[in-house]
Amino acid sequence: MILCFRIVSFTQMYIMERLKELSGRRINHVSMDFHRYLMNEIHWDERIIGISGARGSGKTTFLLQRAKILSEEGKHVLYVSVDDFYFSANRLVLFAEEFAKYGGVCLFLDEVHKYPNWSQELKNIYDSLPELNVVFTSSSALELYKGKYDLSRRAVMYDMQGLSFREYLELKHRILIPVYPLTEILKKPADITASIIRVLRPLPVFEEYLREGIYPFFMEQSLSYTEKLLSITALVIETDLPSVFHVDYQAVIKLKRLLSLINSLVPYTPNVEKLARQTGVTRDTLLRYLYFLERSHLVLWLSRDPTGINYMNKPDKLYLHNTNLSFAFNPTQANRGNIRETSFLNQLAVRHTVNLPVQGDFFVDQKWTFEIGGKSKGGKSKGGKQIRDIRDSYVVRDAIEVAYDNVIPLWLFGFLY
Repeated sequence: MILCFRIVSFTQMYIMERLKELSGRRINHVSMDFHRYLMNEIHWDERIIGISGARGSGKTTFLLQRAKILSEEGKHVLYVSVDDFYFSANRLVLFAEEFAKYGGVCLFLDEVHKYPNWSQELKNIYDSLPELNVVFTSSSALELYKGKYDLSRRAVMYDMQGLSFREYLELKHRILIPVYPLTEILKKPADITASIIRVLRPLPVFEEYLREGIYPFFMEQSLSYTEKLLSITALVIETDLPSVFHVDYQAVIKLKRLLSLINSLVPYTPNVEKLARQTGVTRDTLLRYLYFLERSHLVLWLSRDPTGINYMNKPDKLYLHNTNLSFAFNPTQANRGNIRETSFLNQLAVRHTVNLPVQGDFFVDQKWTFEIGGKSKGGKSKGGKQIRDIRDSYVVRDAIEVAYDNVIPLWLFGFLY
């Protein structure tokens, strides 16, 4: 028995040392030149913090950067990817206990949803190791609110969105411009646009951003941006959705078909019964699949109902989640009107509630009405007629640099976060 105990202890120590070495190597090599918007918004004193978000949005780099900050402060931290072979045969809670026993104060767990029963294990860590802080990432927050191991009262969740236009300018072009809240943009858009164009001609770089700037991996050189984005989209449907929502192979096939149909129609006012027949599923299953795609950051719902999104309510309008997906799926045929609306919705939905109004295109925070416009084939500007007599209404226009009257450039809404 003693010999067996010693072998197990030695094995545990060896594994811990190996994971420490891997962790240290990754933490030491992570760049600190650029931080995502969430870095200064998270309440880091919480004992369990979860970060959900799309694949490719920078969650892993974000964890490593936070780990490096704490490490440089002298804290004992450890970063592990939960898809490491070790966790296929060993319990997460026992690993956390071993880490805490040797003075660990913060454990960073990447892609934790790939570990079976992870919500139960995190609950056990929270209950039995009060001295340990845990920060984890997951491709979806939904699991926190399902099943008997409810983490919703223990874990504080944050959703990491793709890069804003402001973040893109900082990461790609090293141009630093502050965040402008929506109230400030609406109050003095002409002053803000005038100050920005002193340091930047926004239209050409905004076009870059719309096409290939929402996911930070545009900085990588291995694959083309579009190839990488299409590959990630396939992984989300084939790997992440089955691991989080427990869908089978046939469901994966139908989800791909559904996304393809949506892509060919957006912006789309869905006929749920017709779309269900085209996908080969029941109405209830279709709504559930649409919900899966929304939670996976592949589509955006727009609803007249201000109470929020759930799979019991059908969306009143559907969009692809962002303009990079639109261009990746339709490289030569992306509709400009769709691109404008998708960009506005994608940026506003990060910090605001966006609904479908009776008049206009978007109703924000139950207060402001926006109509999205551009130029017609004859060169005349479009937009504004529908909302002319509506209080607190604005026209958002593509391909202009400076705001005037109640007309605001589309690119300016890329500075909200």
